[in-house]
Amino acid sequence: MNGKSAKILPLKDFRARRQTLYFSRAELNQLLGLYSRNVARGVWRDYAIDHRDGIALFSVFRHTQEGATYTIAKSMRAGAVEFMVLCGRQRLRAAGSLAEALEYFRTSLTVIPAASG
Repeated sequence: MNGKSAKILPLKDFRARRQTLYFSRAELNQLLGLYSRNVARGVWRDYAIDHRDGIALFSVFRHTQEGATYTIAKSMRAGAVEFMVLCGRQRLRAAGSLAEALEYFRTSLTVIPAASG
């Protein structure tokens, strides 16, 4: 070689630090509660939990062979946790707590007056 010695550097020093984010037990209880209510109503049939770099995903499916109907995502941005409800790539709701994000699924009863006659 040209008189210079090679310096060995560990690859771990150059790889980005992966931040794995998980749902807490309380958050999973909320998600599974919502899921079970919708299964009982016959709306949802399957779910999946996934973890990517810096994000945890809870996806629900109407039919197992189709794509996710909704995905509830937990992400960390600038030190703050954010929860999002997604339908495909469309962001339906974002909130600072899971309970607030799940309000999207809350349906309110509407009183319909009986037809007269």
